[in-house]
Amino acid sequence: MTNTKQSNGPLIMIGILFFVFGFVTWVNSVLIAFFKDAFQLNNFQSLLVTSAFFISYFVMAIPSSWVLAKTGFKNGMSFGLLAMAVGTLLFIPAAKAANYPLFLLGLFVIGTGLALLQTASNPYVTILGPSESAAQRISVMGICNKVAGILSQVIFGGLLLSSAAGPTKLETVIMPYGIMTVILVALAAWVRLSSLPEVEAEETAEEALASKSSVWAYPNLVLGLIAFFLYVGVEVMAGDTIINYGVSKGFSMDIAKSFTSYTLYGMLAGYVVGILFIPKYLSQQKALNYSALLGILFSIGAVALDGYLSVLCIALLGLANALMWPALWPLALQGLGKFTKIGSALIIMMISGGALIPLVYGSIADQLGDTQLAYVIMIPCYLFILFYATIGHKKSSW
Repeated sequence: MTNTKQSNGPLIMIGILFFVFGFVTWVNSVLIAFFKDAFQLNNFQSLLVTSAFFISYFVMAIPSSWVLAKTGFKNGMSFGLLAMAVGTLLFIPAAKAANYPLFLLGLFVIGTGLALLQTASNPYVTILGPSESAAQRISVMGICNKVAGILSQVIFGGLLLSSAAGPTKLETVIMPYGIMTVILVALAAWVRLSSLPEVEAEETAEEALASKSSVWAYPNLVLGLIAFFLYVGVEVMAGDTIINYGVSKGFSMDIAKSFTSYTLYGMLAGYVVGILFIPKYLSQQKALNYSALLGILFSIGAVALDGYLSVLCIALLGLANALMWPALWPLALQGLGKFTKIGSALIIMMISGGALIPLVYGSIADQLGDTQLAYVIMIPCYLFILFYATIGHKKSSW
């Protein structure tokens, strides 16, 4: 009983941090629509929001590991929260100056802190508690993340996506981001002063062994990195472009501002499926196969169907994407031995797919003048993920 309480306390704290991850990450979809209107941006320019935010993962993945080695997990989490607070604070002068690049800098700093925070907190989920229930704990953390994302849509959608426009509208971010800054600083102090234990994963016999001399000699990892990059890109697209897409198809902002929530509901449904059916009735690999097939199907539907049905297909991509993250990890890291840790860091770097693929979508949408047809770029992404799920992860040599 005591051990359970000792592990539950830290896990509750980590659950709160995963809630913060979700809130800060998924509010980007509201910001994209907000800045597009306030600054009169095109699709490419508005999607620089995702680029500034997610490119930080590419920059920070390996430095984060170095920082954590120097500071420890608990201090690393506290530093990450403080960095995020600096980023949210930058929104205040950016709003007063009506300066879009300064907003983007703030988003990059938030993403930098979040990359450090996630690198520090993710190991706790697997290490705190028995390994056989790690998948269940990961699913619970995912639910915390997506519930926070839904709340971010309700709160920030109501606050920011109003009928006002221009510089005056920009000042509406000052109060909510000021409050977020205070909350993040308070959380940083709470984590720093908490009794959160310093935990360290034991190196397994499998991790100590490696049959190759370079991490790049493992096709399952290299192809897996591409799959991760594409997966994060399409996941971010499904959540962050759907509001502006809805507006472009004639929906009012009052209706379209809730569309990202539908994508997140789809992801929550996917998590529930994972909890109920994996691995008892469905293996992780099969789940990835079916997820990629659903992604292809819904992407075709998004391009081919009209009106609300097209929007619904984009939202349903949340269901297709939900199980990909936990399913891709073991396939990419299988057999890496002593290269497991560097392999994990490289995977975190691939979150930068969320920075680049939505930009490609925005550029195509602007050039074609068609936000719907531009979604066709998701189809080859899901096709590659399907290839990796069925064939690519099995390759043991080049």
